[in-house]
Amino acid sequence: MNVKHVNAICQATRGILSSHFGIDVTLLAPKAGTGSVPSNDISVILGVKGQLTGQIICSFSEDTAKKIVGAMMGGMIIENLDEMGWSAVQEFGNWVAGTTATELSKEECIIDVTTPIVNEGESKFHAGSPFVTVPLDSSIGGIDVHISVKEQ
Repeated sequence: MNVKHVNAICQATRGILSSHFGIDVTLLAPKAGTGSVPSNDISVILGVKGQLTGQIICSFSEDTAKKIVGAMMGGMIIENLDEMGWSAVQEFGNWVAGTTATELSKEECIIDVTTPIVNEGESKFHAGSPFVTVPLDSSIGGIDVHISVKEQ
């Protein structure tokens, strides 16, 4: 994987949390992996196609998801994720997708990102290709960005 592409994807997620939610985000040490992709309570899965192909998976706890949804709804306290909450989690994935496409275009890499799929509950994802996990730490909780993309 090209480090510029990984950095652009991480910058997109970090940028959304900073610009849309007004929170500071710390990028923690990335980890390379193969096989099983670590998951959490909730994962947003994005397919990537174009000059890059692969997947981006953002995973986080249910508590972090509630805080993301609350921030998206103007600072509301979210007790439970209802249909509107799940829709907001999916929209967060759309924000990541759109911003990722913009950041990658700055690297002269044009992609399309599929509609996000939201997975509830701990899962085991298996990657046929190597992936990089970049943990993000913030005041609303941790978000792991799992990236597995390759150039066409």
